[in-house]
Amino acid sequence: MLFKRLLVGAASAALALASVSPALAEDTHEGGPHLVVTVVVDQLSANLFNQYRSHFTGGFKRLLDEGLVHANGFQTHGVTETCPGHSTVLTGMHPTHTGIGVNYSVNGATGEGRYCMASEVNTLAHGKITDNGNVGTELLKVDTVGDWLVAQSPDSRVFAVSGKDRGAMNLAGHHGRAFWFTDGFGLTTYVRPGETATERLAPVAQFNTAYPDIEKDGLWTGAYAVCNAISADVDVVDGRFVSSIPPYRTSFSASPKYDEETLRAATYLLQSQRLGQGGKVDMLGVSLSGTDIIGHTFGTQGREQCEQIMRLDTALGAFLAELDKVEGGVILSLTADHGGSDTNERTAARGFPFAGRADLSAVPAANIALREQFGLDFDPLNRGASGMRITDAQKRTMAEPMRTQIAHAAVELLNGKGDLFYVGFIDDILSQPVPDSLYPENLTVPERLRLSAVKDVSADLMIVLAPGKATGGRLGSNLSSHGQPWDYDRRVPIIFWTPHAEGQERFMPVRTIDIAPTIANIIGVETPKLDGRCMDLGLGESPSCPVE
Repeated sequence: MLFKRLLVGAASAALALASVSPALAEDTHEGGPHLVVTVVVDQLSANLFNQYRSHFTGGFKRLLDEGLVHANGFQTHGVTETCPGHSTVLTGMHPTHTGIGVNYSVNGATGEGRYCMASEVNTLAHGKITDNGNVGTELLKVDTVGDWLVAQSPDSRVFAVSGKDRGAMNLAGHHGRAFWFTDGFGLTTYVRPGETATERLAPVAQFNTAYPDIEKDGLWTGAYAVCNAISADVDVVDGRFVSSIPPYRTSFSASPKYDEETLRAATYLLQSQRLGQGGKVDMLGVSLSGTDIIGHTFGTQGREQCEQIMRLDTALGAFLAELDKVEGGVILSLTADHGGSDTNERTAARGFPFAGRADLSAVPAANIALREQFGLDFDPLNRGASGMRITDAQKRTMAEPMRTQIAHAAVELLNGKGDLFYVGFIDDILSQPVPDSLYPENLTVPERLRLSAVKDVSADLMIVLAPGKATGGRLGSNLSSHGQPWDYDRRVPIIFWTPHAEGQERFMPVRTIDIAPTIANIIGVETPKLDGRCMDLGLGESPSCPVE
């Protein structure tokens, strides 16, 4: 069995690390897997993955047949968004420790928005301020497997590619090369002070020459009978949504071609950089954004998401076939940054009548009460990063002690009102110890929020909506959402794979934070103390995890 041959070498490497310095460790990996591939499918909930299992014929089928499949994987934290979820996968840490608590927060001192991967010093390689502006990894407070690897083996290469910048950068870490798509250009990246755009784009320069033509054709095919048979039209907030192929609103990023091209870019990096072929361990991260964008735009239970999943299955199969050719051997992990749910109205029509658009009328009522109680001439509660901010008249963070006083009064006014299932003050949440998440199903809602809470990043009031509830839901905007601590947003597939191994299904819960220490153990890389645990994969002669 190939997995056995690969991991015998990895076991030798892990044992050798106990007796050599990190500077020599790069020479101890003879025979082990020389390429680590991490695939994160944005918004691929365990529910969605299991829904289509019987229809897979391509890459997902290979992963099921040859992989170690954890049917109950978890993002353990409560604010289940893209940036926080990605930050857990290769760091082995909860968002409260990665520093990436939400996608977008607010600078309390200025009242201005702040992106999770924002940078004050970098520029963008394509020369324009687009997408999320100037970005980098400065706000990621911890290192990744790739960072540990490069520190130990400086000749190792670490690359990541995605449709979204935050997907690529969280997988590449601080020392890897992250690339993502930007409209009208192709793959771009960030440029640090002292670097040049030409230098930074060199690994994808040839790929980008063909990019202008790929945004236009083949976005949708309508070629899948299982998808065409779906009837999923529904009335939403402002009209009738008709599920169709092609959909009413189409673009490159909101089509299955987005992930197909991302996998083509990953294959290009694999081949052009000869990853896994240089005698050292290399890493390749692939974050696939299409399922998330299509899920938000059209919901998860229509023809649109069906075609996305079917085409992703095919494209993933072609990518795995390329990994078969890597002579140095491959270990791949696949997971998701978060789950998700369908359009609330369609969910209600399909047997869960409690689903719908959230009743937030308690918020303006609370503002009226707070204005009167504290003698204010402005509303102190304002929408913020997955919750509410407590602000002054200039929309800056309220000064103490009034901030805390208003927070405690607001919690009393809001908690359990309407569709506000839970409201907690961030300072109170942060005062609690970080819970043990080994059994993620048993975590309380406040404990799940504690794993997401980041000082000066999370909202003053962290808010949880009732199950099945969401905001928004308009045609031309997001029809479905995620971000809540409920299991449909937290449960994700977690699969470990190497070519032609014997597949196995595991049902006990594991966490995305367990991926990093497991991979590090396989390739013989030392780690700092992590929130996650190393897992004994138990296939072939895989190295046993260190005894703590």
